Amino acid sequence: MGSKDMKLMDVFSYESLVHAVAGAMGSVTAMTVFFPLDTARLRLQVDDKRKAKSTPAILSEIIKEEGLLAPYRGWFPVICSLCCSNFVYFYCFHSLKAAWLQGQRSTPGRDLVIGIAAGVVNVLVTTPLWVVNTRLKLQGAKFRNEDIQPTHYKGIMDAFVQIMQQEGVGALWNGTFPSLLLVLNPAVQFMIYEGLKRHLLRGVNRELSSVEVFLIGAIAKAIATTITYPLQTVQSVLRFGQHGQPADQSKLLNSLRSVMYLLINRVRKWGMLGLFKGLEAKLLQTVLTAALMFLLYEKIANTTFRVMGVKRTVTSH
Repeated sequence: MGSKDMKLMDVFSYESLVHAVAGAMGSVTAMTVFFPLDTARLRLQVDDKRKAKSTPAILSEIIKEEGLLAPYRGWFPVICSLCCSNFVYFYCFHSLKAAWLQGQRSTPGRDLVIGIAAGVVNVLVTTPLWVVNTRLKLQGAKFRNEDIQPTHYKGIMDAFVQIMQQEGVGALWNGTFPSLLLVLNPAVQFMIYEGLKRHLLRGVNRELSSVEVFLIGAIAKAIATTITYPLQTVQSVLRFGQHGQPADQSKLLNSLRSVMYLLINRVRKWGMLGLFKGLEAKLLQTVLTAALMFLLYEKIANTTFRVMGVKRTVTSH
């Protein structure tokens, strides 16, 4: 059997599928648990006239103004998007890693490159889902900024149709450029996670404990999120589709200028700290979600391999 056939087997392998399913299930469960924290973060990023407060205070305002279930508004489309996104990312990451390493020792540099490649594929495939879920998650919200126009979508498919009819097919890929830059977020996260995992398992043949997985998942996500947060804010604003731009600028303004405009405009209004508005809510949500996700992912994957009697290939030690 040739090397090309071996690489195809690595890409379309049972092991890659198990990693993808475990990652998707873990992320969906973790996001459901901490979903209200994501709601608080998104409001602070998009509604530029809402004052930055503690996460509990923001959630209290939302519940008081919009009802008890408001923090879970848009849960279903977010979960659908997250499930698809993490399935694609975990599948690509582990299949590319298996095809490249061929049983060799992994390194932080290789993990970073593989993470970036998996992230690019994920962004191009799933951005339309995230654009739609951002719109649905903010639909019916009470904004401090009166310039934001309310939307009326009946569901996921209706949102897709309305966006394509009113804004063009290209609008489904709003925020793609910062999203491509943000592939550094999961890439850095996986690089740190895999590196810490290798360090803890060096010279021993065992599974990580639940506490170890939770802690290294939290550390990896905290670092990745803090580094990339300003771009995440721009990404949310672009996906929402109601960012203001000078009237003399063309609608065909390229993505780089859009990103720079939003970043500069935010700094002019609130200073450098404006780039990190909502970071507390984001860190609280994303760190806890990522830590729980990695914990569930490891447990689901290990249990599946054990039950099916399949030996898990270890490339990260």
